[in-house]
Amino acid sequence: MIKFIDLIQTTDMEKTKIKFHKNEGGDITRPAYDMLMEDEDTWDRMNGWRSNNNNHNLDQTKYLIGMAQYYPYGNDFYIFGGLYEVDKNHSSKYDVQGYTLKKVEEYEQYEKRLIIKINDPRKLSLSYLRLYENAQDDLDMEVYEISSATKLKSFTGYQNVSLTHKDLVKLVKYGEPSYKQALSNVKGIYVITDIKTGKLYIGSASGNADGIWQRWSNYADSNQPTGGNKVFDYLHKKNKNYISENFKYSILEIFDTKTKQELILERENYWKKVFETKKHGMNEN
Repeated sequence: MIKFIDLIQTTDMEKTKIKFHKNEGGDITRPAYDMLMEDEDTWDRMNGWRSNNNNHNLDQTKYLIGMAQYYPYGNDFYIFGGLYEVDKNHSSKYDVQGYTLKKVEEYEQYEKRLIIKINDPRKLSLSYLRLYENAQDDLDMEVYEISSATKLKSFTGYQNVSLTHKDLVKLVKYGEPSYKQALSNVKGIYVITDIKTGKLYIGSASGNADGIWQRWSNYADSNQPTGGNKVFDYLHKKNKNYISENFKYSILEIFDTKTKQELILERENYWKKVFETKKHGMNEN
């Protein structure tokens, strides 16, 4: 067994703490793992939060290790979200993002790849922020897995698909097996949401052999993420990062790959009318 503390170390272990994030601020609908993967600003805020409790702040801390509960494996598993150097200057206020954190580049190679298992999970509920050395002794943390690339989400059902553009790029780039198989086996109607404006685009995968996977792969091109769409092309030309920062992809309906194209196009037009995407969204026709 490789102990977590044998792999991740700092120059001042006595002033190194570790945060075991389960969710954001107790909101179970916002799991920490989702924040780590999808919302960098929230993840940074969670790690830099300052509370009116010596046990729950970083006032005397030099280094912080951020961990997110890795729920695909279970409650006893956590994924490494970064090692940070804590600036000694901090806010005097409480219940704010009071600390400035700087990534320790030496350990960036393990971010979103390194998963640990806690072999004594009964003690974890005592405190989500702990001195690193004590946590290793109390919780018996072992290195469970180091994936070859950024750990990706597994497919959990067509009704649960909600991918940021960054997620989509990773899934297509690495050919995540569960997503590739599921999305290749169906045609369907999908919706792209601009989370900045709230505008929607309704599209369909109706005529290709590899279903939604092939259609969405066209959007996963980092250099040209427009999929040939004129509205997307306009947004991309104005700001190269706009799509990657603001687009999300979800599925409205799925169909067998033998379904006739005409039927799928009819359903696509139905959803355009439902959401009025020609008038208020991003569909031009």
